[in-house]
Amino acid sequence: MASSDKLKVVDRDVKKKDHKDEKKGGFIGVLLGFIEKVMDFIRYIVVKIKGAIGFGMPTAKVTGFHIPSINLKEANLVFDVLVENPTIIPIPLIDINYLIESGGRKLVSGLIPDAGTIHAHGKETIKIPVNLIYDDIKSTHHDIRPGSIIPYRIKVDFIVDIPIFGRLTLPLEKTGEIPIPHKPDIDLEKIHLKRFSFEETVAVLHLKLENINDFDLALNGLDCEVWLSDESIGGAEIAKSTKVDKKGIGYIDIPITFRPKDFGSAIWDIIRSKSIHYAIKGHINVDTPFGAMKLPIGKEGGTTRIKKNKDDDDDDDDED
Repeated sequence: MASSDKLKVVDRDVKKKDHKDEKKGGFIGVLLGFIEKVMDFIRYIVVKIKGAIGFGMPTAKVTGFHIPSINLKEANLVFDVLVENPTIIPIPLIDINYLIESGGRKLVSGLIPDAGTIHAHGKETIKIPVNLIYDDIKSTHHDIRPGSIIPYRIKVDFIVDIPIFGRLTLPLEKTGEIPIPHKPDIDLEKIHLKRFSFEETVAVLHLKLENINDFDLALNGLDCEVWLSDESIGGAEIAKSTKVDKKGIGYIDIPITFRPKDFGSAIWDIIRSKSIHYAIKGHINVDTPFGAMKLPIGKEGGTTRIKKNKDDDDDDDDED
């Protein structure tokens, strides 16, 4: 009886344990099933949100590049970047980071904060202004010389804030060329006196312009002041446009009218001499492959020839 009782007790314990395991297994199964249904619901919601938003992530691309102003000291560049938002919600532009390099070397970098918002199903052209100061570049990169053209690469990171997904970076790149302009050399080769009188003298200034740059200059404007024997004979402007090839030389004829009687003793240098000391200072307006430029011109301590109207063009050494 004792042995039989023990067997019955063991049997009862095993059944009780099995019952507990079944109960525990059932709870875990229900829990896992619930979690799976929750995950399915979340996935369903995400898919619906994506469909409603139209994902489609926002995109960005460089659509334009121009140089509003450039001179011997600096260049102001503007990059046009088109950002498109295909979603039904506005997307804020948090930051714009940019870096311009040449040959793997940094030229300039910057940050544009709070660049605005791209409207739902909208697109916006974002202008990225960049200022290149040539002295800063030449002090760091000694091999970059004035008059040259250097390659560049701009890297831009657009940081946007997308609901649900958070912050997203849209990277883009563009390559091109940037000029480092050099002022042309100018020389007043001769002054041709068309009509001479003390009250009014009509002359033509024969200028030689040497283009030091690695790009063509289409000269369409010139404004300068001229001094003969330290006396100003006034200003002059270009009579017609001309093109000066890269590393080339161009010749310009500029008409000018002045009053010799206002010069004092310098008038005798004009009357008696075949040459005279001069100085010239001003600027030229040119068109280039990189846009319009305004470049300074000037020379001091030069000597030029004076040609009277009755002198033969091919014999400037004849006596007057």
